Amino acid sequence: MKIKSLSLFWLSGTLTLWIASVLLLSGCSETPTPRPRAYIRIDLPEKNYTMFDSTFPYRFDYPVYSQIQPDTSKTALPYWLNIEFGKLKATLFLSYKPIKGDELATYLEDNHLFLSRHIPKASGIEEMVVENKASRVFGMIYNVTGTGAASPVQFYLTDSINHFVRGALYFNFRPNNDSLRPVIDFLNEDIIHLAETFRWK
Repeated sequence: MKIKSLSLFWLSGTLTLWIASVLLLSGCSETPTPRPRAYIRIDLPEKNYTMFDSTFPYRFDYPVYSQIQPDTSKTALPYWLNIEFGKLKATLFLSYKPIKGDELATYLEDNHLFLSRHIPKASGIEEMVVENKASRVFGMIYNVTGTGAASPVQFYLTDSINHFVRGALYFNFRPNNDSLRPVIDFLNEDIIHLAETFRWK
């Protein structure tokens, strides 16, 4: 009787081991695939603006979550400045040039040249007209779409007679504009607000 119960135990143990092996091996038949990378969540600040009004020949509203710094690069001219978005790791570069004679055509051509440098990596360029006749502020805002475009937003503003300002948004790292789209759209709203509140002195 003891031998018979031992063989039943041995048979049930073998059967259990065999079933466990089949289940284990069938569970591993699928080829493992890597999980897609996740993008870092970026908390965007609440919109709020303050006025930049100094000895410069222009003024505008800018976001309180940014800092204005003078442009200290070797090529900088008077009244050039940078608006730095520290937490978002982006900078809006502003350059100013007074218009003398027929220089407006040259400045517009230079703006077109800077914009065309992004065309090879761009999938599209959307244009937005800026026109404030009462304040004599005219220009264009360009949204450059495409994964590798270095500057996703560029613009120029002018009064067509005395003043010309050019702006370009850059990130402080290699761009992947698909993953940065929420930040680009967020900063584009700030650039539109800047253009809407822009005034010459």
